Amino acid sequence: MAPRPVRDRLRARPADLVDVFVYVVVLNLAVEYVPAVISEGFTLSLLTAVVLKLSLEVVIWLKGHVVRGLRGASRWPVRLALGVTLWVVAAGSKFVVLLLIDLVFGDAVSLGGFFSVTLLIVCLLLARSGVRSLLDTGPDPSR
Repeated sequence: MAPRPVRDRLRARPADLVDVFVYVVVLNLAVEYVPAVISEGFTLSLLTAVVLKLSLEVVIWLKGHVVRGLRGASRWPVRLALGVTLWVVAAGSKFVVLLLIDLVFGDAVSLGGFFSVTLLIVCLLLARSGVRSLLDTGPDPSR
């Protein structure tokens, strides 16, 4: 299967819009029940969900590339280096998300610290997966 052109990968699909809506719901639940997570309004929650969607897509893409390299590597030093890279991407992505949200929104939005943002991201990805499986109608012809 030939790789899709970049412009096709950048084009929003209905699933992307659903992801953003799911992220808004999960984020607003976190704002309500986790004291460390703060958003000063719905518009900021919506914009934060968009930033989270974009950043998490990049992280998922990076992790996928590292995992594919890990599966294809046969020598242990390469596997070790890719394993460490995977750990750095997984852990470092939380700090990047925190920094990105702080740079874009300043004090108007706070996702707490490392542990609260990790829990939030896990909840976002689980909710996204659950909603996608509920709405799945078969293979996506655009992929």
